[in-house]
Amino acid sequence: MDNFKKELILLNMVPGLGCIRLKALIDELGDPCNIFKAPVKKLKSIRGISTQIAEAIKGAYSDYNVDKEAELITRTGVKVITLFDKEYPECLKAIYDPPILLYIKGDFRKEDELSVAIVGSRKCTYYGLSMAEKIASELVSHRIVIVSGLARGIDTAAHKGAIKNKGRTIAVLGNGLSHVYPAENKELAEHISHNGILVSEFPMETKPYKQNFPRRNRIISALSKGVLVVEAAQRSGALITADFALEQGRDVFAVPGMADRFSSNGTNALIKQGAKLVESADDILEELGIGGGEPANKDTGLHPFADSCEENIFNILSETPCDIDTIIAKLEMQAQQAKLMLLNMEMKGTIKQLPGKLYVRG
Repeated sequence: MDNFKKELILLNMVPGLGCIRLKALIDELGDPCNIFKAPVKKLKSIRGISTQIAEAIKGAYSDYNVDKEAELITRTGVKVITLFDKEYPECLKAIYDPPILLYIKGDFRKEDELSVAIVGSRKCTYYGLSMAEKIASELVSHRIVIVSGLARGIDTAAHKGAIKNKGRTIAVLGNGLSHVYPAENKELAEHISHNGILVSEFPMETKPYKQNFPRRNRIISALSKGVLVVEAAQRSGALITADFALEQGRDVFAVPGMADRFSSNGTNALIKQGAKLVESADDILEELGIGGGEPANKDTGLHPFADSCEENIFNILSETPCDIDTIIAKLEMQAQQAKLMLLNMEMKGTIKQLPGKLYVRG
């Protein structure tokens, strides 16, 4: 890792600095090395830099272990790309406050330019989960990449819908890439890193603090042509993502919900305010000017079992929901093995997961 990138990583670790202030420092002083060499008085003369931030920059080398951060990046197979690298997405570079650097696991590709974000409530209904998964699956069949935030609920269903239909998906995290939040999505994150990208602007060991998620949401919308909201209450992170989408000139879509459901208040309000009502992927394809036609990833409907363990799991399940503990007990499996096999079977469509970690046949 060259010194330029390493010093940007260190600056990104300074609390309170942020991408706008850091960009102002770079515009004024150029190379990050010059930022660290500049006296406090000079730093304070730059827009947005307080005495506290200037002193934090001067003490960064002693306060933050950038060598440990670099070693962790290498050991976990993560890459760091900066605003000044050619791999940095142009759509993200164009917004008001692009991250100065991104931690990524996977690679950005040309096809990622045609992406749609699917976001929504963590506390969602089965209807919401089904719609998110169905629409994601339909969109990837037309080579559209699905962007979401790896959160419980709608985000998870969107990622799974994309993978299930052999599509590509991008997960933007509100924490560092050294761990996965929520923990139950560890296997899903591993799938995504091999079939898409995990993205974060936060240092590797950053925890999922509440204040990180609005920053995460602006990246989700920026990487997309449009944002689809599936189930969201009136005060919801998904609506923050929709607001960012409007600010960034992206389309906003919403799936209508039942009028008396709390989880539908936000989406129904978006439709009243002019968001395009979406009942299927065709509504999004029409708005994006993409014809329906024959799906590129047409599903044959054949989902063979990988081994006898998968077949045994399938035989235990029925139309009646079954919890994971029952599956583990009946088959005398290790919990981690069962979780991985259940995820693999979800991806193939042989089973479905319902809220509460309950499973039924697909």
